[in-house]
Amino acid sequence: MKTMAASFRLAVAMKCVLMLASVCQELHVGYYKKTCPQVEAIVRDEVKKFVYRDAGIGAGLIRLLFHETTTASFRQPKQCERGCDGSVLLDPTPANPQPEKLSPPNNPSLRGFEVIDAAKDAVEKACPGKVSCADIVAFAARDASYFLGSSAEALNDLPPPFFNLSQLVSSFAAKGLTAEDMVVLSGAHTIGRSHCSSFVSDRLAVPSDINAGFANILRKTCPANPTPANDSTVNQDVVTPNALDNQYYKNVLAKKCSSLPTPR
Repeated sequence: MKTMAASFRLAVAMKCVLMLASVCQELHVGYYKKTCPQVEAIVRDEVKKFVYRDAGIGAGLIRLLFHETTTASFRQPKQCERGCDGSVLLDPTPANPQPEKLSPPNNPSLRGFEVIDAAKDAVEKACPGKVSCADIVAFAARDASYFLGSSAEALNDLPPPFFNLSQLVSSFAAKGLTAEDMVVLSGAHTIGRSHCSSFVSDRLAVPSDINAGFANILRKTCPANPTPANDSTVNQDVVTPNALDNQYYKNVLAKKCSSLPTPR
């Protein structure tokens, strides 16, 4: 019963993340029915190709949507002066050498950009100038969730990976979210990969409550001092790494999570 409840809550969490993307432009199924009726099928086909080749890409697309929408939606839930606009996709330029894509919460962990590029190219061939990149990001995250088995502002708005438990609770509370909301959203860590640099310093290099055997496994993959040139990745869920399920919570209870914050 608890397993079913956890799965349901994770599905609800994913729906909430997808809803964030619809706040700005009222995106909904059939939104492009008249201007580009085949857009959802086109995006779905592109996402399917990539996710079936590498399930980790699916996790990246879900996270990409969360980071794209969170900056604006957490700050101004009913206004989208920024964010929900595809800004996370922008590469650096002389006028903007440090775009959202390169901010610490996004770089180097965000992935899936090549899927959005492929989908956008395919959509443009069918319906030139009709569909926004932001909406393609939302479609792609939704489709990735399905194929995986589910029914300087970014720095300020997203908690960094080194936050401890009390800091995370406070950070989410500042956005109007409860500790329970935080736990439900954390379930998305059941897929995807973590860079060693995001956890070595506070989970492996110092005493922590991580399972000793699991820590030894991580040490075999991760360098003692990760650098941008030497920063391996590990599955966030070593049991079912390619499935969007509730295994993350089981790993937490077993203290086998690289991304679990310290409870201080």
